[in-house]
Amino acid sequence: MTSITTENRAAAALREQGTLIRRLFEWGGFAAGAILIAFGIVAIALGMNGRSTVADSLKLEQIVGSPDMTPALIAKEAKAAKLTGVDLPSCSVAGERVDTGSEARCFASYMRIHTLEATGGYAYAQMGRFQAKPDAPKSELAVGGGTDNSKFALTDSETNQPVANGTREIWVTETALTTALNTSYMADKLGLFGIVVGIALLLSGIGFIVLAFAALHRKLALST
Repeated sequence: MTSITTENRAAAALREQGTLIRRLFEWGGFAAGAILIAFGIVAIALGMNGRSTVADSLKLEQIVGSPDMTPALIAKEAKAAKLTGVDLPSCSVAGERVDTGSEARCFASYMRIHTLEATGGYAYAQMGRFQAKPDAPKSELAVGGGTDNSKFALTDSETNQPVANGTREIWVTETALTTALNTSYMADKLGLFGIVVGIALLLSGIGFIVLAFAALHRKLALST
């Protein structure tokens, strides 16, 4: 009789221990699910806010695509300017207000073609810093015109300093503007990525809670 009672007590203790462990896993699943849902909501909110900020910032700049910002027209211009080996845009923002990341990137790609047209197809690094003298030796001239040697550069009569290559300076403006536009594109896509991650976290959290309830809470109910 004593041995039976002892065995019953041991079995009861094991059942209680098992029930406690299951409850811990159950509440752990609920807690993990709640945390994932909270992170998901925050990620979605931040992503939406980021995309909204990008759109609002672009609207303030009042950027509108010029009439030639279509694939067909820009191809004609590039051909007329004898540009070779350049990637022509496949998007179009002609007459459209630029207020999204994708449109900002599209506008930036057209800006690059316009700049190449203005510089004869030469990039920033191919052009000299200064305007070259008419009699400057060919060996001192950059591929895209101008010179980096101040000895063979035109001199400003007032400042007695070499005259900057104005054509090359176009690239400074172009690079600053396109960098800002491409940054807007990147920020817009990061916001979209945050929304996608937030949805994934939200669904994962809901899944944890459902799993904890279905797999563990049900067992506890059956055992009691």
